[in-house]
Amino acid sequence: MAHIVQKYGGSSVGSVERIQAVAQRVYQTVKAGNSLIVVVSAMGKTTDGLVRLASEISKNPNRREMDMLLSTGEQVTIALLSMALQELGQPAISMTGAQVGIVTEAEHTRARILHIETDRLLRHINQGKVVVVAGFQGISSTEELEITTLGRGGSDTSAVALAAAIQADFCEIYTDVPGILTTDPRLVPEAQLMDAITCNEMLELASLGAKVLHPRSVEIARNYGVPLVVRSSWTDDPGTWVTSLKPQERSLVNLEIAKAVDAVEFDTNQAKVALLRVPDKPGVAAKLFGEIARQNVDVDLIIQSIHEGNSNDIAFTVTTPILKRAEAVAAAIAPALRNPSNPKSDEAEVMIEKDIAKVSISGAGMIGRPGVAAKMFATLAEASVNIQMISTSEVKVSCVVSSTDCDRAVAALSTAFEIETGEQASRGVEKVFNTQHSATPLATTEVPSRQSPQVGEPAHGAGSATPWLYPAGSRRSVYSTPHSRPVCGVALDMNQTRLAIRQVPDKAGMAAKLFGILAQHNISVDMIIQSQRCRLIDGVPKRDIAFTVPRMDGETAQKLLTQVAGELGWGEVVLDNAIAKVSIVGAGMVGQPGVAAKMFEALAQHQINIQMIATSEIKISCVVAQEQGVKALQVIHAAFDLAGSEKFVVPA
Repeated sequence: MAHIVQKYGGSSVGSVERIQAVAQRVYQTVKAGNSLIVVVSAMGKTTDGLVRLASEISKNPNRREMDMLLSTGEQVTIALLSMALQELGQPAISMTGAQVGIVTEAEHTRARILHIETDRLLRHINQGKVVVVAGFQGISSTEELEITTLGRGGSDTSAVALAAAIQADFCEIYTDVPGILTTDPRLVPEAQLMDAITCNEMLELASLGAKVLHPRSVEIARNYGVPLVVRSSWTDDPGTWVTSLKPQERSLVNLEIAKAVDAVEFDTNQAKVALLRVPDKPGVAAKLFGEIARQNVDVDLIIQSIHEGNSNDIAFTVTTPILKRAEAVAAAIAPALRNPSNPKSDEAEVMIEKDIAKVSISGAGMIGRPGVAAKMFATLAEASVNIQMISTSEVKVSCVVSSTDCDRAVAALSTAFEIETGEQASRGVEKVFNTQHSATPLATTEVPSRQSPQVGEPAHGAGSATPWLYPAGSRRSVYSTPHSRPVCGVALDMNQTRLAIRQVPDKAGMAAKLFGILAQHNISVDMIIQSQRCRLIDGVPKRDIAFTVPRMDGETAQKLLTQVAGELGWGEVVLDNAIAKVSIVGAGMVGQPGVAAKMFEALAQHQINIQMIATSEIKISCVVAQEQGVKALQVIHAAFDLAGSEKFVVPA
């Protein structure tokens, strides 16, 4: 018998007819010999309506009372779905988050799950009942037993957490799209359905605005090895599997607030190549990295800093054995990067630095926790380690430092994040990790095989809504399907703003102070870029630093950093709201020199200027002008041949 958790979103339970269709799907799955927990959201736009009511009463409603109000939406759905199941002859019981044992922090409107008390839940399952659970909510661990909600995407989080707590065979997320697509079908109707995607790739896409799964739910799935499948509520299509490697054993206590960092990684086999004063115009990055790709030079980190006047700096790292080849390519192309509008301008200057190391922290728990990167920077500052380059992603923060500082940096970070020596990773281990995520079969996870039922039409008339069945005892291995292409998806984030701080003193501790201020005010930072040019001002070496934050936090961040500018010795803090960030994601891009060049060339062909570049092992992000964001997404998606023959229409 398979233990399954199913989650249905608001559109899937938006009417009596749809609730009855869901009940039919659940009933057929149970009849195939499976035990089932069903997690549901509030019906349709119920939550939006409740928020509207609150706003009519108060411009700034109390967060505790908002939790009391919003938690009622799911209670309607669970009662109706339980009744529908009972009408079919299937024993069922509805339970709120508190009744099912979801214990959270006492943090209203954005609580994280601490643990799940499963005794009552398992008792009902063993009695043959379907347990219908209100998603998005729990109860605090304090004496007051406060009702709490989990924030946006909370029902996804509830479902995957329950699957982890009972060690379910897998968790199904039912939604109004057929699975996970290569990009937003509202912007690219030809977006293609993926058969499978790794948790790391999904974390990147989810954080970039792909709304099919919330990052917190993917984080739990990755940490506890929960197989996920995202499927349509309206069809029998198999959907998209979200896979992960078998995780290390980890306690279910402090489920969502366990240590954020799993490993400290380092690579001393790196060198940096920087081109200073390259023209700030479309096509420059494409020309540079196109030639690098033609010479088969594999690049690791790439950063392009904010422009100064009409020029930028571009820096990248390579492994030491191919440094001479990379240096030759950079030196050969530098004269061609002279600004044609100013023939007297200097050609781009090539700067080489050999004695560097890359030190990284990694872990799915870093998502949405502003203090993690700040803690890394503070730890390096306390160890007197100066940071030369910074690259960030949802699951990793990497810093380039002097090779002489590497051992000290690793030791300090391991202590600060409580990482045992055995959990540290060398470059070789890191390569294996990424390779496994792109192509290696995952023999550690199994799911039941599928068999199509013969049933009639659902009540709402959207086609057969009866699920694939999961007969007890029939299983097959889940594989992390190799991507035939290095890029699995493209995402656009139009909700970021960029801040640039001019003339930051180039010394250990500056990044720690800067990002520590933002962390204290719960402001998450995404891309972080340090300029490669260092200028002496009154005898003090200084660099510019640029980074992106959520647009709603932009003005607050600018105000906070301007207030301390004089004290900390930096200059103007410039805010730019007119930006968009477009990113490609794919574990298959590891060891593929031409991927970045193809992305940059696609933008150049459509005269889209790149303002910033930042990369990780499985993601490349570019900041472009806001009005060019959608176009950038579309041309990159086309460049990587990700379009399918079918057009997907997202239901209203």
